[in-house]
Amino acid sequence: MLKITSKQLEVTAPIRERIEGQFEKLTRHDIQLINPHVIITQEKQLFKIESSVGLPSGDLFAQAKNENLYAAITAMGKKLEKQLNRLTHKPQAQRHATFEDAEDDFEYVYKEDTAA
Repeated sequence: MLKITSKQLEVTAPIRERIEGQFEKLTRHDIQLINPHVIITQEKQLFKIESSVGLPSGDLFAQAKNENLYAAITAMGKKLEKQLNRLTHKPQAQRHATFEDAEDDFEYVYKEDTAA
């Protein structure tokens, strides 16, 4: 269940729908979201959105600021989606080859040159 907390403004139905829409994009990865929590604060003319989501393999945290509340929500959603995408595809990524694998590919024949 998504928990939305607001300190200076009332969370209306369109705001809740926009936030829930961003979290629906996260559910496409087939990973269980544990205690998703969104905090909305208004700092002078900026809206600040903070979100924390627990996962079985770790935690996600995203923060976004913007003058437009809906733009801040979208930016926060994109940051969470990028982090989740990185986490889910990390085992598939081959970012480095181990030294032992490189050793098997290379065969060195040592020939001793003698100087007479």
